Amino acid sequence: MEVRRGETETSVEATYARAGFGSVGPRGVNPAVVVIDFSRGFTEAAFPTGSDLTDEVEAARRLLDEARSLGHPIYFTTIAYVPGEDLSLAWLRKAPGLAVLADGSELVDLDTRLGRLPNEPLIVKKGASGFFGTTLAEQLHAAGVDTVLLCGATTSGCIRASAVDAVQCNFAVLVVREAVGDRARAPHDANLFDINAKYGDVIDLDEAIWYLTSVAQGVSV
Repeated sequence: MEVRRGETETSVEATYARAGFGSVGPRGVNPAVVVIDFSRGFTEAAFPTGSDLTDEVEAARRLLDEARSLGHPIYFTTIAYVPGEDLSLAWLRKAPGLAVLADGSELVDLDTRLGRLPNEPLIVKKGASGFFGTTLAEQLHAAGVDTVLLCGATTSGCIRASAVDAVQCNFAVLVVREAVGDRARAPHDANLFDINAKYGDVIDLDEAIWYLTSVAQGVSV
């Protein structure tokens, strides 16, 4: 996390604490794992929108395998655009490079290392948040989900937007630190700090697995 001149990390944390930010959030008993935009266009450095997120994808796969073995639901999102949307969508006019995420292209395909199963929904979105303009919230509510564990890319963009919308949809939010990634370290760290302060808990992979195991076994968390 970057700090301003004259600040220290301790003083920043004290400022946030004085404002009432940074409490540990609630955790429910019916979690789901939501993987945001771990498509090839984001996880592979060969593509202009991407970077090498091998470690983050591998961490997500470990979490997904645990969730699958315990029977927790899993959802995926990807961004895909059809011809002409680059002219009609304000986000693409601001970030035109994202227009390469063309519907049907290899960039929008999920990273195969995640091992998505046929019964795991894939939601196509047009904006940053996995919830905006999609049926994700309705699907989660219909499944009785009360807590979402977020993985994916990018931390400063679609993860942050999804965390904000998830908590506003009244889900408890957990962001799995090792399983989210960005193109640069500074925005990654800054947004994890801010998400943890205001919108959800940023937790380690081991804690996420412990939580999924505990609720599956009926242990109070």
